[in-house]
Amino acid sequence: MVLAFQLVFFAYIWITLIPNVCAASNVKMTHQWCSSSMKQTCKQETRMKKDDRTKVGPQKYEQLLHIEDNDFAMRPGFGGSPVPVGIDVHVESIDSISETNMDFTMTFYLRHYWKDERLSFPSAVNKSMTFDHRLIQKIWVPDIFFVHSKRSFIHDTTMENIMLRVHPDGNVLLSLRITVSAMCFMDFSRFPLDTQNCSLELESYAYNEDDLMLYWKHGNESLNTGEHISLSQFFIEEFSASSGLAFYGSTGWYNRLFINFVLRRHIFFFVLQTYFPAILMVMLSWVSFWIDRRAVPARVSLGITTVLTMSTIITAVGASMPQVSYLKAVDVYLWVSSLFVFLSVIEYAAVNYLTTVEERKQFKKTGKISRMYNINAVQAMAFDGCYHDTEIDMDQTSLSLNSEDFMRRKSICRPSTDSSRIKRRKSLGGHVGRIILENNHVIDTYSRILFPIVYILFNLFYWGIYV
Repeated sequence: MVLAFQLVFFAYIWITLIPNVCAASNVKMTHQWCSSSMKQTCKQETRMKKDDRTKVGPQKYEQLLHIEDNDFAMRPGFGGSPVPVGIDVHVESIDSISETNMDFTMTFYLRHYWKDERLSFPSAVNKSMTFDHRLIQKIWVPDIFFVHSKRSFIHDTTMENIMLRVHPDGNVLLSLRITVSAMCFMDFSRFPLDTQNCSLELESYAYNEDDLMLYWKHGNESLNTGEHISLSQFFIEEFSASSGLAFYGSTGWYNRLFINFVLRRHIFFFVLQTYFPAILMVMLSWVSFWIDRRAVPARVSLGITTVLTMSTIITAVGASMPQVSYLKAVDVYLWVSSLFVFLSVIEYAAVNYLTTVEERKQFKKTGKISRMYNINAVQAMAFDGCYHDTEIDMDQTSLSLNSEDFMRRKSICRPSTDSSRIKRRKSLGGHVGRIILENNHVIDTYSRILFPIVYILFNLFYWGIYV
């Protein structure tokens, strides 16, 4: 009886509990299978979303800026008033100024401001969107160019230095980093004491004033410069911004903006390299006025040397300057200095000629001309090797070369003994001043005073006008 009851109880438990356990195990297995499949499904959906986001992202920006819905080949507000484009410039450096090519090279940041309602977008979080150079090819931008430019380029290291910023209301900022080499019409009439006015001119190439209006964004404050800007040969005295109109007969009036800067040249370099050597050469040419008029080789060589040196200085200055058809200030100074040097050579030519004429007249008056040769003082010195100071001495040397007096004179002048040598030195040393004064021509006397006075007056007149 008990055994039968136990069998019935176990059968009941088997019938009621086993199906529930199987069902629970099946549910657990199903849940595990569903979880793994859901994870895979979630991963696949996440991957698909990322792929879709990668593919759809640029299209969303284009849709947000309405790039595909508008024709950006046309300017904003076509058919209405001209689109205003504001400009501001930050000058980074002035790289070089070339007098030979008459140009300058400048590096600066050029910023454009305009409004294009076609690019407006709704945004409650972002105040603007920033893009690089790739978006510029798809939208309208102002076509600014530089008048009288020779070379220009946009920096492209490491990428093109272009920044485009779009605001939700459609305001656009375009910033470029540019290096431009442009012409500067220089006036060298006061070189090197000159001041040059150069300008960089900005203008739209295609759009005249009916379609585009250029203006300085912040007035005079639209032009900024770095504090470290400096040049080797110039002081930068002023930077200013101005505007105007340019007319072309076939296309009309265009707005034009000017970046004006005033350059004043450093003078100290040219004082050392040009003016000071020229002054020294002129003063050196005056030394010949103090040399004896009969010392022909000394005075001629000194004059020729100074003339050639002045020619070298003039050639060196002209080689570094453009071929202009007017006189420069440095040309006036150098040519006048060369004239003083040249006149010192001419002065000695006049002194030598008048000395020869004067000595011939003296010989004719005394009537003691040699029967064989007309020997003047210079020829006498060449024959006997002695210096002849007085007329008696010259008369004695003007005798015939075969005469006994000449042979005796020659033997006296020859320093055969130490006593005669000492006497000659004493006589020369004691009469040096007298010889110089007595053998000085009146033209030399006046030249010693007149040349310095006239040159000093010229310098006062020159520096008073050009400085």
